[in-house]
Amino acid sequence: MWFYVQRVLIPYEKADAATHERPRGNLSDLYPRWLGARELLLHHRNPYSNDITGEIQKGYYGRVLDPARPNDPRDEQGFAYPLYVVLLLAPLIGFPFHAVHIFFYWLLAGLTAASVLLWLRVIQWRLPPLATAAAVIFALGSFPAVQGIKLQQLSLLVAALLAGSAACVASGFLFCGGVLLGLAMIKPQLAWPLVAWFAVWAVSDWRVRRKLVVGFGMVMVLLLGGAEIILPGWWRMFAGAVGKYHRYTQNQSVLDELVPWGYSGKVLAAVAVLAGAFFLWKQRDKPANTADFGIATALVMALTVMVVPMYAPYNQVLVLPAILALARDRRFFLSRPRGVRFLYFVAVLALTWQWIASLSLSAAYFASPTWALARWWWPFVATFAFPVLTFLLIFLEVQALGAGRFSKRETGIPTKALPAGA
Repeated sequence: MWFYVQRVLIPYEKADAATHERPRGNLSDLYPRWLGARELLLHHRNPYSNDITGEIQKGYYGRVLDPARPNDPRDEQGFAYPLYVVLLLAPLIGFPFHAVHIFFYWLLAGLTAASVLLWLRVIQWRLPPLATAAAVIFALGSFPAVQGIKLQQLSLLVAALLAGSAACVASGFLFCGGVLLGLAMIKPQLAWPLVAWFAVWAVSDWRVRRKLVVGFGMVMVLLLGGAEIILPGWWRMFAGAVGKYHRYTQNQSVLDELVPWGYSGKVLAAVAVLAGAFFLWKQRDKPANTADFGIATALVMALTVMVVPMYAPYNQVLVLPAILALARDRRFFLSRPRGVRFLYFVAVLALTWQWIASLSLSAAYFASPTWALARWWWPFVATFAFPVLTFLLIFLEVQALGAGRFSKRETGIPTKALPAGA
């Protein structure tokens, strides 16, 4: 996958950009946030202003975008984040961006690898060392991870924070879980489904679980209060920036892309949210150190990827806990009726297709680079279908768990919960 991206996909994108006179700069999604944080904290400039947006474009694209050029990118790369993200980036603003770029590259790679271990803890799956290493390698070699690391996407940081939060909750460290969940709110659209699930879970046994809400609330008060001190009224500017962002990105989810007829995608998203909420409500009493809780959390993450109004592949790192749960519980799915078995096999093919295609193109590259570049799109055939297939399968498992229709021994779920802190 890494070879394919470096030698096939990127050369194709460069050639296509040159043909259409499309600008290419550092293309780091961290850069707009880093520059906005530096200009605000060091020079007291408003990161949401048009002046800063122009400076961001010079670094990100190599020049300011020109509306008169029809081939220029639509994404203006404005500072469309909550202002409190500058508090997390503050330690980096004193360094040149080249050094920050290198540091963040390896930080995201390390956090993505660590996320595998954290999600294994959440779903209560103890793998031997070799299998754990294989899971880490496949995670780092998936296109969502490669794209996120290459683009310096904060989605990977948020994914790691969510994994850390869930692992802390599963281990009994509720306050710490709330703190990490609060930090993940730098991208609210990715964090809110897990926030909602954890809130329902905590309220169902408030005396025991209230520390989770306390930790989350304290962090949010500090972040929101700190942001207001730094730039009073920032939330109005943020709302305007989000509105502009949605206009030039068209606010499309995976379902909107998969079912692009009118409001069909949004209707399906609403149905998925309601159906997921119904069965998650039944799981709200489950202790956090049980596999049932882990599977419910995996359902939330799969739902997030499917309905969030941004279909970029790097967001699919959030599907990782669902993939791990489906791999562990393969015996359950293979013992179901033919339709469920077929759905499972299609999902496995959709997952592995990215590696089948990238391996094929990488091999073909040595014989004919031109032939390989012309077929750069092969690994993306199942990009939109895979999150939907994953959600459907994990939804079926949560439904079956709630109905008590099978033994946990049938799935590979441990019959005894891992002790807190294990």
